[in-house]
Amino acid sequence: MGYLDDLREKIGTDPVIMPGANVIIINEKNEILMHHRRDRDWWGLPGGMMELGETLEETAVREVKEEINIKVSDLKLFNLYSGPEFFYIYPDGNQVHNVTATYICKHYKGEIIVEQTEGRDARFFALENLPENISSTIQPILNELKVRIREFI
Repeated sequence: MGYLDDLREKIGTDPVIMPGANVIIINEKNEILMHHRRDRDWWGLPGGMMELGETLEETAVREVKEEINIKVSDLKLFNLYSGPEFFYIYPDGNQVHNVTATYICKHYKGEIIVEQTEGRDARFFALENLPENISSTIQPILNELKVRIREFI
């Protein structure tokens, strides 16, 4: 059992502050990698919750490797996100106030292999041709990326 599971046993579905990280992976065509979640049938960025003792960057690296088998390196902080737009209620009723560090990555290795318990698919999309069903907590990040993309390509 992990940290959040232990906490949930004590507090139930009450709101918690959940630190985490995700990564905007940009390929040589300046497309970004999107991860299609299995539990909520929407697309997002690879990433997830911080574990005890990790840095946010370590969280980002670990989560990308776990979810899509890609080893990322040379991460650059894109922005930090929190506030009402990042509140979320999971299908099981668990409530979280996300605090998310988003990184940019253009250096990665490996073949995309989606871990099947969490994901359905992962692939690159042109920023102007993203899928329609994007996570509500990822959409503000992508909106900012569309404005700032020239900084990273």
